[in-house]
Amino acid sequence: MALLTSRNEQRCSTPNGAITTPDQSLTDDLRAIESLTFGHSGRRGTKDSDAIGDTSTTSTTAATSATGTTNSANTASTASIRELTRLLFDREGEQDRVHRPWQRLIADEAFRHRPGLSPTEQAARSYEWLRMLNASVSRPESLAQDAGRLAGLHEWAAIVDGGGGLCTVASIHYNLFLGSLLDHEGGTRRDLSAFTSMRRVGTFLCTELDHGNDSFALETTAELDPATGGFILHTPSPGAQKFMPNTSTTGGPKTAVVAARLLVEGRDQGVFLFLTPLSDEAGHLPGVRVRRLPFRPGAPVDHCLTAFDRVRLPREALLEAEHGRLGGDGTLNSTLGNRRKRFLRSIRRVTEGKLCMSGAAVGASRAALAIAVRYGRHRHVSGPRAGERIPVDAYRTHHSRILQALSTAYAMTFLHRSVVSRWEGRTEAEQEDVGRLVAVAKGWITWQARGITVECRERCGAQGLFAVNGLSGFPEYIEGTVTAEGDNLLIWSKAAAELVFHQEAEQAGPVAPPTGAEELGNPRYLRHLLARSEALWQTRARAALRQGPAKDPVARWNTTSSAALEMVSDHASLSAADAFLDAVRSADQPQARDLLERLCLLFLLHQVERRTGDLLAHGCMSNEQVRALPAVLDSVTGSLAPHMTSLVDAFDLPAEYLDAVPIANSGSVQLADHAGIAAE
Repeated sequence: MALLTSRNEQRCSTPNGAITTPDQSLTDDLRAIESLTFGHSGRRGTKDSDAIGDTSTTSTTAATSATGTTNSANTASTASIRELTRLLFDREGEQDRVHRPWQRLIADEAFRHRPGLSPTEQAARSYEWLRMLNASVSRPESLAQDAGRLAGLHEWAAIVDGGGGLCTVASIHYNLFLGSLLDHEGGTRRDLSAFTSMRRVGTFLCTELDHGNDSFALETTAELDPATGGFILHTPSPGAQKFMPNTSTTGGPKTAVVAARLLVEGRDQGVFLFLTPLSDEAGHLPGVRVRRLPFRPGAPVDHCLTAFDRVRLPREALLEAEHGRLGGDGTLNSTLGNRRKRFLRSIRRVTEGKLCMSGAAVGASRAALAIAVRYGRHRHVSGPRAGERIPVDAYRTHHSRILQALSTAYAMTFLHRSVVSRWEGRTEAEQEDVGRLVAVAKGWITWQARGITVECRERCGAQGLFAVNGLSGFPEYIEGTVTAEGDNLLIWSKAAAELVFHQEAEQAGPVAPPTGAEELGNPRYLRHLLARSEALWQTRARAALRQGPAKDPVARWNTTSSAALEMVSDHASLSAADAFLDAVRSADQPQARDLLERLCLLFLLHQVERRTGDLLAHGCMSNEQVRALPAVLDSVTGSLAPHMTSLVDAFDLPAEYLDAVPIANSGSVQLADHAGIAAE
């Protein structure tokens, strides 16, 4: 990748970058740039009636190549866009099974934004959508047992009306509830028809008011009753109330899978799951106490506090498997050696939940980018000359941020595909390593999604704040994915502790003297630098752990955690880079391969950019490379700017979805039509 230099660089700048005696063309350009701030005439204080921010879609002059974009909708061929779509969704022939059904489903008019609904009405609508989804599935049991289809469902459900509602209730019903039943012995023998037909909605109760990340210490008990062989489910304290499950009567009768501490003759046998009916058509069942929590933006769901007052359950309520079977005499038989392992086996669905949360974050990010790119193309603002109107995405200040987010969204998608494939094909021996990869990827993907969705909302200005424009709900929903199925910082801390000693960071061969700036155009070289960075942080973390205070585990971990978490961050970025590079190698169509390689290069340049100080200090980069990197970034960004629409067209979002978003449609859909109140 050649480096771009300014046509005036040699004659207009001193070595320290100060402008000395510029030629007339540069002087004219500087005055034009100044006029963007102070008015079209170039005179400060001149009032401009055609101020920046007008939504006009016409322009007295087209955006020129000097701005880095054009007014054309696409510069890539239809064939290259199809190839990008294939790489994103169908590299292993999974599109028809994993993505196409949900894509067709959310194209239905019923999934469009409806203004003026109260929080309670929004929650009820989430269940209406869930029933529509269920009606489209031939065998819900098969969906619950198919990690790829479940993750795909979340990618598309997350974009419905800003995410949150449908995605949340579907994740709970199919993965946590129905999946838990099927994962335990008797799951296939139980009569699940009430749940697969949606006569009853399933929910999952694990987290307690006083026990979130430390759910192994939860207090809810299920005591074996020797007289009946059943159990007595009880909440012993206010802090043991189940926190945030969707347990109200909204959505119809519900049944829960409840995590509770099994007590046999007063002995604590660890946490197991119990199938527990909560309500029927008349309301909550005796002994089930439910209080609604306040409405949470970004998730229109009936979150509640839930407690049990000595609720009796039959013997078959206990979900059993190899991790624990209760004999008729009250003896617990288990293949696992301790209560913690039994607990983790009981809630193994949380790992697939991490895949689902990653999928939701990836889907929301792609939708946000598609909307923001379309807005930037048709949103015209003041140009540098009087009367000139140009698209806002003509400016590097606008499109550079969108392109950085686009490169990250592609990396997120490819990483997610790789992790899902690893999870589906894992062996028993790989269970722990692949589970850690799932956790690390979930943390990285959802954190990246937070930044992308906020950036897209901001790039659309005040119009991005309106719910009908599809952007304002995404950041709030993504905040939920950051916490759901394991708080990101906690799961990264656990992964960090394991990676410090139990997995060797890639050393990438002996350290060689860095070469020239031309290497910055080589994605494989940049990938090598990322591997170097991970190894450096692992070395630091190991040294800190060894040198930490003895006989004080908390203090020892405190001295280690900063370096260890940086190591995990590099590990995640490197995993994403490898998945991206693998996708580039899989591209068959030349133009698509070129676009994808440049986008991968942009992703890697941004990853290396924040690590240059460390890499320079350790001799992995040269002064020349560090000085050249900003110019290389700018060059690659400029080369990709004309292709932003093609890159988001490859996301293959339903036309019906985009057509209903006012800011994605060049004014053809009026924002005021969605006020939900009569005109005044």
